[in-house]
Amino acid sequence: MDLARTGLKYCTKMYDISDVPFYVGWMTWSRPDCSHCEAKGKYCRFRPNSTSLTQCYSNGHPSHKLLLAGRVGGIVLVLLTFVALYYATKSYIQKQKYRSKIETFLEDYKALKPSKYSYADIKRISNHFKVKLGEGGYGSVFKGQLSNDITVAVKVLNDKVDGKGSGEDFINEVSTIGLVHHVNVVRLVGYCADGCRRALVYEFLPNNSLDKFVYSRKNQNKQFLGWEKMQDIALGIAKGIEYLHQGCAQRILHFDIKPHNILLDQNFNPKVADFGLAKLCTKEQSMFSMTMARGTIGYIAPEVFSRNFGKVSPKSDVYSFGMLLLEMVGARDHTSEGTGNTSEAYFPEWVFHQLEQGREPRSQIEEEVHSNIAKKLTIVGLWCINWHPADRPSMKHVIQMLQEEDCPAIPPNPFKSASTRNASTFSNTLEVIFESD
Repeated sequence: MDLARTGLKYCTKMYDISDVPFYVGWMTWSRPDCSHCEAKGKYCRFRPNSTSLTQCYSNGHPSHKLLLAGRVGGIVLVLLTFVALYYATKSYIQKQKYRSKIETFLEDYKALKPSKYSYADIKRISNHFKVKLGEGGYGSVFKGQLSNDITVAVKVLNDKVDGKGSGEDFINEVSTIGLVHHVNVVRLVGYCADGCRRALVYEFLPNNSLDKFVYSRKNQNKQFLGWEKMQDIALGIAKGIEYLHQGCAQRILHFDIKPHNILLDQNFNPKVADFGLAKLCTKEQSMFSMTMARGTIGYIAPEVFSRNFGKVSPKSDVYSFGMLLLEMVGARDHTSEGTGNTSEAYFPEWVFHQLEQGREPRSQIEEEVHSNIAKKLTIVGLWCINWHPADRPSMKHVIQMLQEEDCPAIPPNPFKSASTRNASTFSNTLEVIFESD
């Protein structure tokens, strides 16, 4: 650059440079010779403190690496932020949806007049959850006091009911049991729906569940109530189930009849409890359309597992009741007697063959005077567990059999029909029950 032609009026001194000629005509800058680097597909620059020597770089200038890494990191951070916001928003919307669903249901439910409690009330009633009565997949049950004279059981549901947080178990229990007023069905005292916290308040039954009084060789210290009382309990359970099927404005299918869900009051009167799996349906139809199995293994009717046996109906509860009867007489624990391998013996079939051959299954109390009752309960149980729903009696007929003095006739082999009959002949005789909203 020709300094004489710049026309500068003033300038500022910035550096002292020695060994520069007095006259500089043009200022030039050297450019590194990168041909040898470019031939190798690389980049180059002057070495530090040199204006002639160069050095090659395989991946460009180090600053380019930092810039590229910064850009990639920024993009990843933005994407992670968007994903986190998406799932947080989705979770919030879903929780609000479920909460709105429960609030809408409870608003419609006000006419039935159950007591509504806040979560603070629940903590006060249960004395801050001091005495636990039981625990399960649904949550925990605690003893509580509404007043000095009224004891209750407080069932606190898990935050994620039935694994999805949808609140279906809560709605099932409140909607079904709120419709029920029967001496053999547990009574709902109130409920709590405080945000995501949900609880149910039931009448307190001091003698716990029937499971505590069912015979077991593993625990022979269990109290035996006597055959007459066991027959009364069986009859009370049957009446409770029959009321659910026929006595309510809408038919209720329980789907989880088992000893654990039969509670006993101070006089050992039975009450059907735990309606978390129950479903409502219309009384005009007699079968139920269901997309997935529900219940407890060992008590679930075959048609609940496979539609080859027919469609789900009130007879599914009849099957569960039959298994409960066999459990009450201790048939399950005596299966292996006279057999080589317990795991290979399906205990209801073993019981049937014992009766068929005139050898009564050994009762849990050999010297009991009323052991004939055990035989009657066993036979009624076998009638109830026919593999095909159409071969099972209704609960009304079951009640009649239990009330008769004499034992009913032994049923035809309830297990042979599974392989010799076509299940479609049974499913075509009844209509499909559709689930009520």
